[in-house]
Amino acid sequence: MEYLSDLVLAMRSAEKVVIAAINGAAVGGGMCLTLGADIRIAARSAYFRAAGINNGLTATELGVSFLLPRAIGASRAFEILLSGRDVSAEEAERIGLVSRVVDDDLLLDTCYELAAQINAYSRIGVALTKQVLWSALEVGSLEAAINLENRTQLHVRLTTQNFEEAILARRENRPPTFRD
Repeated sequence: MEYLSDLVLAMRSAEKVVIAAINGAAVGGGMCLTLGADIRIAARSAYFRAAGINNGLTATELGVSFLLPRAIGASRAFEILLSGRDVSAEEAERIGLVSRVVDDDLLLDTCYELAAQINAYSRIGVALTKQVLWSALEVGSLEAAINLENRTQLHVRLTTQNFEEAILARRENRPPTFRD
């Protein structure tokens, strides 16, 4: 359990964006591991279940009690964790557990395309956006989130030439080349 718990923390703290491509069953720890990802995309065949409750255990493991309510809201998280029922890919998309559902044969291509799109942006911009998003889920106030965002934006603005490159690239009708 400790190894998997460390994996969820590592996924969350990684500089790179973690995209979960989910097909088939994401049950028990599998469901919990998907919640460590920054972005979750599911194949139509995917389904989710917090199976511990079905097995006489708790439905809480690997940070699910922290991550699931933040992803889908407390009431839905309570219902899913306490009922032990299956959540289809379509329901998962509707409630925000996944950001998108695609046909099974398009899952990996969709994830690779999204990764390529994200990787075209500034490395530091992506890494700090990810860090601020996760941090803002924990800070507890809008004011604290705004202060964190302002400090982070100012840091990138003052330590890179990314903004100037983006403006120049727009003028020249080309994609920007960030050198951070």
